[in-house]
Amino acid sequence: MISAAAPSPAEAQQRERPGQSPGQGTGMEEEDMARPTRLGTLRQRANAGPCPYVKILYDAARYVEMADNRPALANIGYTGEFQGIRSGCSYRGDEPIRVEINALANFGRGAQATGDQHTYRYWVAVTERNTAVLDKQYFDIPVDFEGGQTASVEIERSVVIPRASTTVSGSNFEILLGFEITPEMAEFNREGSRFRVNAGAAAATTPPAQ
Repeated sequence: MISAAAPSPAEAQQRERPGQSPGQGTGMEEEDMARPTRLGTLRQRANAGPCPYVKILYDAARYVEMADNRPALANIGYTGEFQGIRSGCSYRGDEPIRVEINALANFGRGAQATGDQHTYRYWVAVTERNTAVLDKQYFDIPVDFEGGQTASVEIERSVVIPRASTTVSGSNFEILLGFEITPEMAEFNREGSRFRVNAGAAAATTPPAQ
């Protein structure tokens, strides 16, 4: 039901550019990972009905490794955050619903990061809206920071949703994306806490509440 169209590492990643503050990207705010967030244009055509609702699950939208689960700047390892998403769908007659998804994810390295490479895992789930999960699959994102502090990856996924009859429209379904995270990470996200790293600034001991 869910398939991939993965870009090559050279096409997928954008690292720090000259003049960018060396500490940026290890935190989790948009200002810290400022870079073009252009996503590819999706093909559109007239459909028999509306498209499924596609969104990033808030609790799993960010990935923040913290040593001993202690929220201090010096304890941060690898970070990740979904920054944008686009989708388009097509179906007519008795065809299944075909959904194309483009998502942008930004990644960073903190003080506890141990190397240039790190593999993140995320999932894509198809649900019957407000009820049951119909399908959920996991995917890996291997990221090479190549000596930089940040990297970006554009993710492409294709989702095919069978229809029981021609009267079933895309509005009956929802597609969710999120990082595979620990319960502690999920709680950190729900609290709205995040880190902001500024070059030359004194290290904060706790993240500012949002």
